[in-house]
Amino acid sequence: MYQHILLAADGSENALHAAKTAGNLARGMGSRILRIVVAFEPVPSYLGEPNMQSAISARMSEADKVLRKAQKAVGEILGEVHTEVLEGPPAEAILEVAKTRHVDLIVMGSRGLGRLAGVLLGSQSQKVVQHATCPVLIVR
Repeated sequence: MYQHILLAADGSENALHAAKTAGNLARGMGSRILRIVVAFEPVPSYLGEPNMQSAISARMSEADKVLRKAQKAVGEILGEVHTEVLEGPPAEAILEVAKTRHVDLIVMGSRGLGRLAGVLLGSQSQKVVQHATCPVLIVR
């Protein structure tokens, strides 16, 4: 049923639960592709050089750590695992990847590591649920 699953990862506890769920779904459904996406807010250009490059490097390093933790939580699956690190507002980046990669299901945590929490769901998960063109599974 879900042959191409997108997992949105941010390193939060809920995202790790979502990664385990995505792995279980991929194994249970024989999914062909599980795509793990980490998106981070753009680095402000006013930082100037060399501060901007240092900030970008730090964010990329953190994104790599998040990817490794998510991959470990997913575990082994029969299909392919693809990873993407994107700069941009997380919800918009997730939605764009889901659209361009023709994803069947988005899996993400109910609350992430953002500064301000949404009322019922995290603000990023709310945006994804509202605008996704495919089913979205929110995991606590």
